[in-house]
Amino acid sequence: MLVPVLFKPRLLIVGCGDIGLRVAALAQGRWRVRALSSSPHRLDTLRAAGIRPLLGNLDDRRSLRRLRALARSVVVLAPPPAHGDTDPRARRLATILRSSMIDAAGAHALRLVYASTSGVYGDRGGAVVRESDPPAAQTPRAKRRLDAEQHWRELGRAGARVAILRVPGIYDAAARSPRRRLLQGLPVPAGAEDPYTSHIHADDLARSVLFALLRGSPNRIYHACDDTRMRLGEYLDLAASVYGLPRAPRLPLALALDAGLSPLALSFLRESRQLDNRRLRGELGVALRHADVAHGLRG
Repeated sequence: MLVPVLFKPRLLIVGCGDIGLRVAALAQGRWRVRALSSSPHRLDTLRAAGIRPLLGNLDDRRSLRRLRALARSVVVLAPPPAHGDTDPRARRLATILRSSMIDAAGAHALRLVYASTSGVYGDRGGAVVRESDPPAAQTPRAKRRLDAEQHWRELGRAGARVAILRVPGIYDAAARSPRRRLLQGLPVPAGAEDPYTSHIHADDLARSVLFALLRGSPNRIYHACDDTRMRLGEYLDLAASVYGLPRAPRLPLALALDAGLSPLALSFLRESRQLDNRRLRGELGVALRHADVAHGLRG
């Protein structure tokens, strides 16, 4: 039975790029979806996806005031600023949402999911990491995400139901696949220097976001990752086999770091860890559509 539109709760997506659009597509039957965007040229794209766009900028507090009347279920996918060790955008938005809780005379009315990064753990030498392990962010990007987490957890302590997803490398069989990296011939470290990495298919991440919104425990952290545990080189070799491309060359780590890789790619080379996803599966009940990367890379 279809729920009449007027009786559907509202869902606000902050940062509605590729993953946000996937979340919105899954949410359409249950929520009236709105999305905050700072880009006027994206408004038509959002409308075409059945989303009501709201023009606003996380760097301009005044443009966010209207969110106080809208925010009951919120998904925050927006990135932090590109520089610094803190995330003033998260602080600003959390302040606005806290005021909406007060206006609603009931903090329990606000549910929020924040997509963070597994990079907050730093390098663990290939060890398995669980959500109870303390973070040790090493890169500015990870420090900004950890700062944002603290703002959202403070909102949770104020009474909102906040769930934090720590997300590793996101992939799919199309634009997010490693095909381009393989075609560029970019190297990976050889032997024991090859780091362990974790992954999540973009569609499974979108589903995990909604499961966390509906089932997440207050101020709980979840690893949004699949079941695969492999080194980066193994992952790229598998992709090369799937796509019929040459394997990535192996170099000593010091030489691989000098091979023109992006800062994000470099952070993957310098940090090695494996994520445990038992909370995602057991507590949230997420049944992954692509539990291993071999399946996900094929589409």
